Amino acid sequence: MKADGLRDLADQELATKIRELREELFNFGFRHATRQLDNPMSLRVARRSLARALTVLRERELQLDRGRRPGVPSASPDRGS
Repeated sequence: MKADGLRDLADQELATKIRELREELFNFGFRHATRQLDNPMSLRVARRSLARALTVLRERELQLDRGRRPGVPSASPDRGS
């Protein structure tokens, strides 16, 4: 699934999609280990799809963090002056 399609999902739908992708990746790993995986590229596709979904989730987390504390830099070093 493309990132744009994932961004259109609601938070609950995105969480469900991530859960499904993790389960799919887990199953592909077992099938690969037992040499029952027909298409080895499906393992790669599943990993990348999961990474896309987790990236969209992280983008949302960062947006919420910025929305709560406007004007405060996210990483301000403490110089102890």
